[in-house]
Amino acid sequence: MNAETASVTAADGPILVYDGDCGFCARSVQFVLQHDRRGVVRFAAREGAAGHAVRERHPQLKVVESLLWVEMRDGREVVSVYSDAVLQTARYLGGIYGVLATLGSIVPRVLRDPVYNGIARARKRIRGGAAACHLPAPSELARMLP
Repeated sequence: MNAETASVTAADGPILVYDGDCGFCARSVQFVLQHDRRGVVRFAAREGAAGHAVRERHPQLKVVESLLWVEMRDGREVVSVYSDAVLQTARYLGGIYGVLATLGSIVPRVLRDPVYNGIARARKRIRGGAAACHLPAPSELARMLP
């Protein structure tokens, strides 16, 4: 990990850390890219340098197998995991997704997280696995962190 990667924080906009070996996760990244009206979310594969840097800054995440939503709140970097990461992503997208996030947040985490974990266990079988990965367009490449 170099100094440039270590300095990548959510101060420049939210970061979505995902499993780079997962076709379902790659499709999720594509969904966010298509619906991000602000165009500031950046993406980092968990296995990449930027994903590693996030996990180094937050040691409790080293054993967490989850999508990570990383953002700044009150001047500090905050990481959401499991179903909270999905809800934060949907809130960020706004519109109908923000409404769905509000409705989803009514459901207690103890009920939401088992559903998230069930999907996470099956994610590599969903949507064709890593072979379903999409090559980003040049405009999207700038938002992909190393």
